[in-house]
Amino acid sequence: MPTKTDPVLVELRKRIRHSSAHVMADVVTKMFPNVKLGIGPPTDDGFYYDFLAPEPFTQEQLADIERRMKDVVARDHTFQYREYPRDKAQQMNADQPLKLEIIEGIPEGEVISTYKHGDFEDLCAGPHVESTGKIAAYKLLSVAGAYWRGDEKRPMLQRIYGTAFESQAALDDYLHRIEEAKKRDHRLLGKELDLFSIHDETGPGLIIWHPKGARVRGVVEEFWKREHYKAGYDLVYTPHIGRANLWQTSGHLDFYKDNMFAAMEMEGQDYYLKPMNCPFHIMYYRTAMHSYRELPLRTGELGTVYRYERGGVVMGLLRVRGLTQDDAHIFCRPDQVEAEVNGVLDLTFLLLTSFGFNEFEVRLSTRPEKFVGRPDQWDLATESLRRTLIQRKVEYEVDEGGGAFYGPKIDIHIRDAIGRLWQCTTVQFDFNLPERFGLTYVGEDGKEHQPYMIHRALLGSMERFMGVLIEHYAGAFPVWLAPVQAVVIPIADRHQDYAHKVLGQLADAGLRAKLDDRNERMNLKIRESQLQKVPYMLVVGDREAQAGAAAVRLRSGEDLRALPIADIVSRIQQDIRDRR
Repeated sequence: MPTKTDPVLVELRKRIRHSSAHVMADVVTKMFPNVKLGIGPPTDDGFYYDFLAPEPFTQEQLADIERRMKDVVARDHTFQYREYPRDKAQQMNADQPLKLEIIEGIPEGEVISTYKHGDFEDLCAGPHVESTGKIAAYKLLSVAGAYWRGDEKRPMLQRIYGTAFESQAALDDYLHRIEEAKKRDHRLLGKELDLFSIHDETGPGLIIWHPKGARVRGVVEEFWKREHYKAGYDLVYTPHIGRANLWQTSGHLDFYKDNMFAAMEMEGQDYYLKPMNCPFHIMYYRTAMHSYRELPLRTGELGTVYRYERGGVVMGLLRVRGLTQDDAHIFCRPDQVEAEVNGVLDLTFLLLTSFGFNEFEVRLSTRPEKFVGRPDQWDLATESLRRTLIQRKVEYEVDEGGGAFYGPKIDIHIRDAIGRLWQCTTVQFDFNLPERFGLTYVGEDGKEHQPYMIHRALLGSMERFMGVLIEHYAGAFPVWLAPVQAVVIPIADRHQDYAHKVLGQLADAGLRAKLDDRNERMNLKIRESQLQKVPYMLVVGDREAQAGAAAVRLRSGEDLRALPIADIVSRIQQDIRDRR
């Protein structure tokens, strides 16, 4: 069932981590007097502080910084909040160029505040714990380069990452999960299991799917398509490029151009790789005049889009430049909104639980200060989202003013096997594009009306979702998703004919199976199949051939002994039906 993190604990950890960042900065400035301060915010998993340093920090220095932080924590200095006029704040930070830049960016009339502990005082709005002694457990993790304010034209800073918790037990649990996450890193498993690759020659963020990875992705896509057809969606295919005027009308060239690849000029016209699918689905809607009786119109696509991501943020399958969204757009009447949102959530939870995710965090984002559309449209859409969540008894957090300028939205995060949250599903209203493209339908009154438009992606993108799946299962996919469900292993050359017969029986039953007929020892073949995370290994020799059976080994190492081939097939098929 959907769950929500305890907000009190979230707030406590935020304060502890922010305070830890200040303590770390205190120690660093004393150890390295020529280092200048940047910013040090808390994050979802810890904290960091950016320093303008002449040389990179080393892991040995991090260990020393961490040891010295214990002295500051032990002194139990109170965190004191202070406010200053602008000229005084600038005077205090006269030798801190990055802090001066921050002060210059604070609008006139806004409070300029600091927090002080001991003799260390830092420009900060808080919040913090009461004193340094409240920092129960912390750990410095790593150091990396980071451009000041994310701008590659600005100075390169040294960013020290750390984490902190309310207890040593909570910290130890987190560090254990960090180690587990390293073992589950989809980039390493993708290589070990031969699922995908990325090449400098083709470019960063562009994925080459290998046969095994393509098979898993294909199973996911087939399941996605089947469930969407059952839910009343019509699936389409649309082009990968579009003329500039399309993106001008949609507003992408005004609001999203920095994330788009450069234009391609053909026949005197500029074309762009599509960053989103929505304008093409709108073009499909506009091919006919629609009556109120035809709505809702649910248009879906596994549509590949292209977005320019900075090289520093591209990472494996999780942040790419070519991605396939499980995209859909619903065109509906105002009185259909609530039912459509409910249908989207039904499909969302069906898909996500089928892939093994059963814990969720849900966020409702409402109208920002600057928005398009009428307030009554926003109210109807927002209340429809809210009522649907309440009726379903889904716990959710509200992000007041956090909606996009074109509509409110629901975001759903899934929790994986080691407790990490991943943002997948978005259900987003849009009052902007229907107006920009002049979308209408003929109402019961015979007049033209503007439809409501709902954007929704349930898995997010196939690349990111595959990365999450790999890490969730540590590469050991459930049987229904496994690229190879069974390997047939003959003990000796004389068992080859029977092994081929068994392979044929598995294939006839619709199972994904392979024959390992290499001239290697049986135990080596079994071990390598286990390392490749194959669910079933079927070993065949003289006795198995005579009995029409196979000795079954599982990737867990469990030995099921000899079973008739029909029973093995039945067992695997049951695993597939149960999605175990």
